Amino acid sequence: MSIEHHSISVHFVQTLVRAMEQSDIDARQAMLDAGMNPELLQLPQLRVTPEQFSRLILLAWQRMDDEFLGLGSRPCRYGVFSLMARQAINCKSLKSALYHITRFYNLIADALTLSLEVHGEDAYFDMRLTSPEQDMDHALCELLMMLWHRFPSWLIGQKIQLKEIWFTYPEPEHSSEYRLIYPCPIRYNQPVNRLVLDRKYLQAPVVQTKQTLLAYLQSSPLNWFKRQAYYPVFTRKVVRCLEKDEGFVSLNMEQIAAELNVTSRTLRRKLTEEKTSFQQLKDGIRRDAAIHYLSQPGIPVAEISRRLGFSEPAAFTRAFKQWTGVPPAVYRQS
Repeated sequence: MSIEHHSISVHFVQTLVRAMEQSDIDARQAMLDAGMNPELLQLPQLRVTPEQFSRLILLAWQRMDDEFLGLGSRPCRYGVFSLMARQAINCKSLKSALYHITRFYNLIADALTLSLEVHGEDAYFDMRLTSPEQDMDHALCELLMMLWHRFPSWLIGQKIQLKEIWFTYPEPEHSSEYRLIYPCPIRYNQPVNRLVLDRKYLQAPVVQTKQTLLAYLQSSPLNWFKRQAYYPVFTRKVVRCLEKDEGFVSLNMEQIAAELNVTSRTLRRKLTEEKTSFQQLKDGIRRDAAIHYLSQPGIPVAEISRRLGFSEPAAFTRAFKQWTGVPPAVYRQS
C-alpha cells in the first residue's frame, strides 16, 4: 500500500501540551491549529498522524521561540537547528559533521553538552542535559536523541545502524513506542545518553547538497516522524507482507509463513519470542491505515471499512473503538 503505516501515541502529544502550558502558551489553541481535538487528549489509546504531530511541534517551536520546548536549562531559539544544518552540509564526512554538531551546540546551547569519542571499533555520540530534572517526561531527551540519529543518517544518505542507545532514566511506561523511534537495543539508567555506532560510519561522505537541504528543512519536522518502524526480524517480514495486501483479507498466517519459507508453527513461535503476534500486527497496521484514511474527509467510513477488510462498517466501528477509545465518526470530527 502507498500510505504511511505509522501513527503516534497520544502520550507524546500530552507531554508536548504540558511543555507548552508550562511556558504559558495556549496549548488548546495550538492543538486546534494542528488539526487535533483537545477534548480527546485524555484518551490513553488515542493515536495521531505524523502530520498532526509535526504541525503541533512546529507551532510549539514558533510560539515558544524555543527548539528545546522550555524543557532545557536555557532556551534554544527557533531557527538554531536550521543554522547548524546549513553549516553541516559543507562537511566532507560523517565524522566532521558530527564534530560540527557537537562544537555548534556546545557553543550556543547551555542546556546540553555533546561529545563524540571513538573507542576501538565503536563511536560514541553522547549527550548530557544540564538540568535533566526539567525534562520530567523525557520529551526533550527523546526528541534530541532521535534527531542526532536521523539527521546524520540523512546527511550520508543511508540509515546508520546503531548498536545501542543509552538513556539516563529508567524504562518509561511508553517504552513500547520506542520501536517506532530507535533502531537498536536500548539501555536505561545509564550515566549518559549515548548513540553507539560502528566507527566505519565516520568515514562515510556527506552526499546531501544545499539544494536537497532546502527541501529537507521545508519538510521538517515531519520527515523526522515518518520513518519506518524499527521492528525485529520476523515482525518486520510479516509487516511487509501485510502491507502488500491491499484488502487486508487475502493473506492469513499460513500464507505468510509459506511466503517466508517457514511453517506457521515456527512463525508463531518467532513472533512470540519478539513479543507480538500475527493478529496484533494486523490490527496495528489496520489501525494506522484507518487513522490515515479518517484524516481525509473525502473517504466515507463505509469505504474505509471495505478497504481494511471488514465485513461491514459496524465491525470496523467496534474494532476502531477498541483500538483508540473512540468510534471512527468521533475521531474524524476531531
